[in-house]
Amino acid sequence: MMKRDEIIRVPQAELDAQRQFAREFSALPGRPRTYYIVTYGCQMNAHDSEKLAGMLEDMGLTPAAQKEEADFVLHNTCCIRDNAERKALGNVTWLKEIKKERPDMLIGVCGCMVQEPGMAEKLLRQYPFVDVAFGTGNIHQLPELLFRAADTRRRVVAVPEEQSTLIEGLPIRRESPFQSYVTIMYGCNNFCSYCIVPYVRGRERSREADDILREVEGLQKQGVKEIMLLGQNVNSYGNDMPGGLSFPKLLRRVTETGIPRVRFMTSHPKDLSDELIEEMAANPALCRHLHLPVQSGSNSILNAMNRRYTRESYLEKVEKIRKAAPDVGLTTDIIVAFPGETDRDFEDTMDLVKTVGYDSAFTFIYSPRVGTRAAEMPGRVDPALATERIERLIALQEEMTQMRFAEMIGRTEQVLVTGQSKRSEKQLTGKTSRNISVNFEGSAQMVGQIVPVRIAAASKTTLKGETEKGA
Repeated sequence: MMKRDEIIRVPQAELDAQRQFAREFSALPGRPRTYYIVTYGCQMNAHDSEKLAGMLEDMGLTPAAQKEEADFVLHNTCCIRDNAERKALGNVTWLKEIKKERPDMLIGVCGCMVQEPGMAEKLLRQYPFVDVAFGTGNIHQLPELLFRAADTRRRVVAVPEEQSTLIEGLPIRRESPFQSYVTIMYGCNNFCSYCIVPYVRGRERSREADDILREVEGLQKQGVKEIMLLGQNVNSYGNDMPGGLSFPKLLRRVTETGIPRVRFMTSHPKDLSDELIEEMAANPALCRHLHLPVQSGSNSILNAMNRRYTRESYLEKVEKIRKAAPDVGLTTDIIVAFPGETDRDFEDTMDLVKTVGYDSAFTFIYSPRVGTRAAEMPGRVDPALATERIERLIALQEEMTQMRFAEMIGRTEQVLVTGQSKRSEKQLTGKTSRNISVNFEGSAQMVGQIVPVRIAAASKTTLKGETEKGA
């Protein structure tokens, strides 16, 4: 594990230098005036995009309504699965034709995909129309990199070799005035055999609790109703800071700021502690939702994945959660057709899904990533069989979801109203504490508020509700 003294906080002098580049950029003749960010992947990437937007607006750019109209288009990429990478590169290539008509347009690519070994060289060789590329460890250098590209009209590529830095104090353009992300740690030490995150995000680095609490207190004063604490493995928060707060103690301190609702993800099952379960049961400000990725229900596959827990130990933790906090809804991630997965292994996964009864699950067919151990494993599953398995799994999970949703009919849920429903102009939509979408009729004044909603019906993916009288 990386020692704490190997983690470097970006010095204030470097951040001041970047602000100077931002000022110099704003004075450039013919500089880009508008921007558009395309975000792929997880909530960590979404929050990184908020920081990128904050820096761009600090440089004097304003958001464009369409990417085709923007002077600078930045793709913040994901590489956790091959499909995400191919989609990102395909969309970047599509901009090549736009740039032929608008040669002054600048195109940028950043994020996890760029940090992937060999990707920077690939971008230089195969994508000559990309003007700026940088990795996850140097997003704070965006002002300098974009200034250099705009000033010289030459390509700029910067990818740090080490992911050991912590960055505080970047400007942020938050997407919502009442919901916010707060990163509490970066990186991962687990090295699951299928996962490239430790290689592109680096080792675990926890933010200082005082920095986190200062950010949360500021959000609370701004009227934010709900925050989501982010990390590749939030359960291991503080392990790199001997004598610091554990994750459950940090949760308690965060909720003491007065933020009405607090979420977090992602939780690695091996690090889910009894202390965290007890805190979830006792703390009403913690949302009644726990995302606990199981990945497989087979011990042999879990071992091959290097997940470091067993089916039995996972189910024991689920039982503890259900006993201590029966109102907490569980969601998960599951990979189908991992190398060597037999029919019996798959049936073990199906059985576990039935046993747990998840509210929902993100399901994926295994996608090999170059540089991971699993990419070299024998026993690839036939694509047709992989498709058959995931279709069966999705059908089963839909049954489980409908059962869970049916149990909620007649209950009154506290719903954070997020806006107008996409299904009807007459309806609003929001999220329960359990992170389930609810559609209901209501007034625009409810947006951004937490209101009681009686659950009247359920569809396959959402709940239908009615506001209580006087709400």
